[in-house]
Amino acid sequence: MRHFSTFVNTLCLLCLLSACSGNTHFLTDPAYRDRVAADYQLKKTLLPNGDLFSTVESGLCTYEQEAMQFLYAYMPLGDITDYSGDFYLMNIRASRRVAQEMPWGKKIPEDVFRHFVLPVRVNNESLDSARVVFYKELRPRVEHLSMYDAILEVNHWCHEKAVYQPSDARTSSPMATVRTAYGRCGEESTFLVAALRSVGIPARQVYTPRWAHTDDNHAWVEAWADGQWYFLGACEPEPVLNLGWFNAPASRGMLMHTKVFGRYEGSEEVMSTTPNYTEINVTANYAPTAEARVKVCDETGQPVPGATVEFKIYNYAEFYTVSTKRTGADGLCRLTAGKGDMLAWASKDERFGFAKVSFGKQEEATVILDKQDGDLFDMDIDIMPPAEQANLPETTLAQQEENKRRLAQEDSIREAYVATMMDDEEARAWIDGNLKKENLTADLRDRMAYMLVASRGNHETLKAFLADYGNKEAELRNPLEKPVILLESLSAKDLRDVCRSVLDDNMRYTPQHAEATMDEEATLTSALLCPRVANEKLTPYKQYLQSAVSKEDKEAFQNDPHKLAEWCKVNIRLADSLNSQSIPMSPQGVWKARVADRRSRDIFFVAMARSLGIPAWIDAVTKQVRYSKLPQGNAPATVYNVDLDEAAAPTIPNMGHVQAHFAPTRVFDNPKYYSHFSLSRCEGGKLSLQSYDETNSTWQSLLSAPRKIPAGYYVMVNGTRLANGGVLAHIASFTVEKGKLTKTRLSMRESQNEVQVIGNFNSESLFTPIEAGEPAPATSLLSACGRGYYVVGILGVGQEPTNHALKDIAKIGSDLEDWGRKLVLLFPDEEQYRKHKHDDFPGMPSTVIYGIDTDGIAAQIATEMKLGARAPLPLFIIADTFNRVVFVSKGYTIGLGEQLLHTVKGL
Repeated sequence: MRHFSTFVNTLCLLCLLSACSGNTHFLTDPAYRDRVAADYQLKKTLLPNGDLFSTVESGLCTYEQEAMQFLYAYMPLGDITDYSGDFYLMNIRASRRVAQEMPWGKKIPEDVFRHFVLPVRVNNESLDSARVVFYKELRPRVEHLSMYDAILEVNHWCHEKAVYQPSDARTSSPMATVRTAYGRCGEESTFLVAALRSVGIPARQVYTPRWAHTDDNHAWVEAWADGQWYFLGACEPEPVLNLGWFNAPASRGMLMHTKVFGRYEGSEEVMSTTPNYTEINVTANYAPTAEARVKVCDETGQPVPGATVEFKIYNYAEFYTVSTKRTGADGLCRLTAGKGDMLAWASKDERFGFAKVSFGKQEEATVILDKQDGDLFDMDIDIMPPAEQANLPETTLAQQEENKRRLAQEDSIREAYVATMMDDEEARAWIDGNLKKENLTADLRDRMAYMLVASRGNHETLKAFLADYGNKEAELRNPLEKPVILLESLSAKDLRDVCRSVLDDNMRYTPQHAEATMDEEATLTSALLCPRVANEKLTPYKQYLQSAVSKEDKEAFQNDPHKLAEWCKVNIRLADSLNSQSIPMSPQGVWKARVADRRSRDIFFVAMARSLGIPAWIDAVTKQVRYSKLPQGNAPATVYNVDLDEAAAPTIPNMGHVQAHFAPTRVFDNPKYYSHFSLSRCEGGKLSLQSYDETNSTWQSLLSAPRKIPAGYYVMVNGTRLANGGVLAHIASFTVEKGKLTKTRLSMRESQNEVQVIGNFNSESLFTPIEAGEPAPATSLLSACGRGYYVVGILGVGQEPTNHALKDIAKIGSDLEDWGRKLVLLFPDEEQYRKHKHDDFPGMPSTVIYGIDTDGIAAQIATEMKLGARAPLPLFIIADTFNRVVFVSKGYTIGLGEQLLHTVKGL
């Protein structure tokens, strides 16, 4: 099922588009049916342009018309403008057929089917025909199973296709994930939900927007069988349901939720209702919970109705909003969450305030709106996450061994497909054999080989593109340069799923600027040639927009880009509420509908500008829309801010400088952005994170010297994560004025008691070291490490928590080498060692000793540290040869490397 043939998809489409007959209702409850019909008519009224509803009105049978109305009533804007009615009709007919053909089809309640089987969309992914394609392969594997066992089997099938690999925030489509053979947790869970729905099993994606005890977030899946919801890790099959590596982390979760398509009337707690989805709270499925009230008052103590209250979890060095509520007439709002600490940030009418809320410890917290933009504050906040209370279902040894056998078999199936992707040698051989030698340079060959390998299952698209354009006769320069520059403007994920039409559109219809110098190449690539603006689905928009806009408007926009901003203000009606998840519409969709949310409108402005030869972009840090006028002669290019809400005259950004003093401590010498501190701009009491580059941003690179930033009011958050998951946080504000330098302070709080003896471990325990790739005679940790401190880690090969841990250690490899002590990384058995791919973790310190746990070290750690007999991997401890343990970590922990380093520096 690796190469999804156009013929098969077309055949499926033709079969499924055959009309149905009869008067069977999709919505049998008259009251609910009337509500959907009213919502549908409202949506039609709000979107009068573009003939967007023609398929719904085309004489369908009762069932299909009601199902189409249900989908269209609650679709986000882009789903209406960017996908045809026939696409949704195909999915409706496919879901109905599955309900008739699968043995459990008639057992599923109507409301469960309409919300958790019928909808095509899972998250913010690009939509595709996965439902039809997956069904053909999955049906024979599950039709004779119970629903419970079918869920497990579908997850095994998904594991054959994809495994975990971190990537950027854009969610690839289910079929793109299959072509790539990996995805981050949001993509794996989207893939699994799509696969389960394809065989008629109700499924939904569950998110914890942010963990409370460690940085990062996670997504997994809940599936419905015989009246009950179960959870499972996507593409991570276990012997039974309700079991995953995240059982323990989830028990410490503060908030876990799912967004249900449409108006949902189930029994779960509703967190919010939008025109697109109902957000429900499922935290109680995983962790003990408590309700807390927040009362918002003005400075006189009077309740404030209609205030916005953002519940925030400390994560990635910011207080991240996980739920937004509005206060009632009594100034109160409520949230049910795990029993830990959040920050409640309230705002209204340009005033704001905040306070800590401890769920389970206080029933009500009061927030006073005593601040406004420009006010200075500086305070410490201690944050504690919930305690761990993992509940693990029982599995037998036989179940575990059978699951292990199947995982190995599935790995081999997937790896056989991955072997069909290009490696560096194959890529270079193809380049040399298919592209004109006179056009090849060593540099171009290296760059193309890298991208062909990075494209994975999409390499045929890139090969055809390079062959077509790279073998043309040279005009102004090497014909390979422009296609290579275009491909390099894309993200790694884009290379894996970009389609040929997008590449052709940008090659053929990007206006030429032959007068540009090489110094301007980067600007022209990122702000003109590149098809990507934000994280929207890539579409071939340039030819479309060039053809759609009149000659008079085109000339006016090119001569004065501000007129394009004015056109957007007048002609595009804003409807943020109709796109609650902010899933970007395509530029073509915005043009057709003339209705958009702000984000899609901003993307449209940039896309139209680029189509007309105006370099434009959305600033990666501030999210400000900008364009530049190309330099004339020796004059530098001028950058302008665009205010599309007001369509005021474009302005040159007002800039000031900020510098933060930091005094190195015994633990911190150069705090990292996102790990230790963050900056947010505050406007009208609302925070907007400044998204600096995640890889290289530190205090030293950002704030040790005066940094130029837009003038405004800012809030800095910083925190020290403790080994128990708690945080010593600090929050402070400052103002940057135009043309002036603001000096502030970055102070990392420390705990004098964080590093302490917390247990015992026998340093004479034996393990089998690996030497020259083979097991060597057993030795003790004491003999291998010598006297002093050392690290022991027990790994779970190929598992997401272990992969995170190893990557975290690699990031601080040089620091651990400077420490000079040994890190003993043990595999549970030799088979696991053989599966480990060392090349996936470059940068590991040379002080690592690999080995096999042949003497029960994992069990000893679990026993001595009271982790439980089934402690999740990986396990890490820092101990010394006097048998003292000063640090322990189990299971999923983002930032493990930093925690290890923090502890090491404190010894």
